[in-house]
Amino acid sequence: MNQEVDLIFLDINMPLLDGISFLKTIKNLPQVIFTTAYRKFAVTAFDLAVCDYLVKPFSLDRFIQAVDKVKVNLAPTTHEIQGNSGYILVKAEGVTYQVKPGEIIFAEAKGNYTHIFGESRVLKPKLPLSEVEKLLPVGQFIRVHRSFIINREKILHIEANNIHFQGHVIPMGARFREGFLKKMRQ
Repeated sequence: MNQEVDLIFLDINMPLLDGISFLKTIKNLPQVIFTTAYRKFAVTAFDLAVCDYLVKPFSLDRFIQAVDKVKVNLAPTTHEIQGNSGYILVKAEGVTYQVKPGEIIFAEAKGNYTHIFGESRVLKPKLPLSEVEKLLPVGQFIRVHRSFIINREKILHIEANNIHFQGHVIPMGARFREGFLKKMRQ
């Protein structure tokens, strides 16, 4: 039976592979709370978008606070496609935005978040890139890299393995190149 993992409690000091290195191997990162005796890795952990960092020994109150933070992050969101109306609703930082897919230039994976770059704003919903991809119209949006989905209508030009947009250059991943070029010919 395959089930998604919602939360990992992780230590820095583990046999064979340290917690930071282990975290870097996870593709679809769940919520992570470090429980460790090492304060010096906190900044690195937060750079990897962990939910919280508990330094041993920690109190029950502090533990509950960390778990409550995870509960808030896992609460249902209102990301959805609005039928024929031509927009999606994106909840980011506690605010729900109405976004027309045609205004989106590209989306970039950033830990547990995806940054959606639009013509006039950047939204940061707490969604993995794979979930954002499901919201976007097929054909108009193409996965070109493990960390990037682009709006094919916004491309200015392609040079080698770089896709150029107004003010942005996105790398094309080698394993996505053939599929991208095939979709562009359609």
